[in-house]
Amino acid sequence: MKKQVSQKLLDLVEKDKEHSCAGYGPDHVCVRAAGVADLPTEFGHFNIVAFWNNRDEKDHIAIVHGEVVGLENVPVRLHSECLTGDALGSLRCDCRDQLKVSLQRIAEEPLGIVLYLRQEGRGIGLLNKIRAYQLQDGGLDTVEANLALGFRDDERDFAVAAHMLHSLGIKSVRLMTNNPKKVDELRQYQINVVERLPHIIPPNEHNRFYLETKSRRSGHWIDFEGHPHLPEQADGVQVAGMASTDAE
Repeated sequence: MKKQVSQKLLDLVEKDKEHSCAGYGPDHVCVRAAGVADLPTEFGHFNIVAFWNNRDEKDHIAIVHGEVVGLENVPVRLHSECLTGDALGSLRCDCRDQLKVSLQRIAEEPLGIVLYLRQEGRGIGLLNKIRAYQLQDGGLDTVEANLALGFRDDERDFAVAAHMLHSLGIKSVRLMTNNPKKVDELRQYQINVVERLPHIIPPNEHNRFYLETKSRRSGHWIDFEGHPHLPEQADGVQVAGMASTDAE
């Protein structure tokens, strides 16, 4: 079977060989597309684009469905790496299901992107995530455990994601997220978020408290009680099936 690699993505990799810029965010993150390949999956057919960055030597990737370069209103999901969930199937979080469902949803669209970001444990790393799990086993919630280890609730920085989208020439996105921080940070880096697409995964007995904590402590748009959302003055991004969002 002939490999289905986008010529526009191949051209981007060639063009980015000489790319250099002042960088994004406080750490001046600069990324460049370094490789692209065909990626058939159980969810659909994609191209996978590897991005180098000058900050942490971690390889972030874009999983691309269809021709996206230079387009607007592109469905996008930002997924942060989770070894325990993505690879091991941990039920303590909803990460694996979020990744699977996002790939399925993107594959059903004419085009779209999943950015897989190497930000394990909300940016605290795998070792510290296991330490946080140990504290959670002792009764702390996710936020309390991170704070007890000397971290913020969420240490992730989405400057890398913003630069990746700009490198792909994406003019505007329909962002698949429940997290206001993702919307705010992408906008901060001049990514035009024209719509928020809810990405709700039903809880299980092991992760319900974790998801409730994300909603209650971290402001994620996850409603466990079926409460209606009332319009607010700061509401901006239109949500599929709703009048507006929660100040995203």
